[in-house]
Amino acid sequence: MPVPCARCDMPLPTFELTSGGAAVCTLCHSSNRARVFPAALAETGPVKSEAALEGEATCFDHPSKRAVAACNQCGRFVCQLCSVEFGGEVWCPSCVAAGAGKAKPAKAETQRTLYDSIALMIPLTAVVLYPFMVLAAPASLVLTVLKWKQPLSLVRRNRWRFIAAILISLAELVFCAAIVYFLVRGPFRGRP
Repeated sequence: MPVPCARCDMPLPTFELTSGGAAVCTLCHSSNRARVFPAALAETGPVKSEAALEGEATCFDHPSKRAVAACNQCGRFVCQLCSVEFGGEVWCPSCVAAGAGKAKPAKAETQRTLYDSIALMIPLTAVVLYPFMVLAAPASLVLTVLKWKQPLSLVRRNRWRFIAAILISLAELVFCAAIVYFLVRGPFRGRP
């Protein structure tokens, strides 16, 4: 499938498009910059991706096709058809579409701090290190409140860890309050 010039619709030279640089139109001599999927430039027809065997990584957009690379922007696995080399990196079609029109490629987030796991581990660790329970329970509650609306992870997760952290922290606070109450009041004070 030929890629047309933006000014005169003359097909651009394929060898210049594959290099990733600007392609100069042979008719009007205008410089064209285009990001083209390798399958569109293949002379022997479309690129055929191999079917994935059991246990192999599969393409994000084509679950039955074997993954050949991971997108350097978002980390999604891509098959031969979806793999786009851009700026020396492999990109998926979604990142190519999201990066279109920007002056330089934006590096998408490839990792996140899992605040929900941290909020859960703080009170669980405090159970073992019980003297720190007085500080850990409120710290976990504050972390949960501050990070509740932030994205959790790059993969699908729900907020059950935050909810468990809240429940454990509240139980620890009640336990600490009961200990303080019995220490101040005393177990046998006020009895005849």
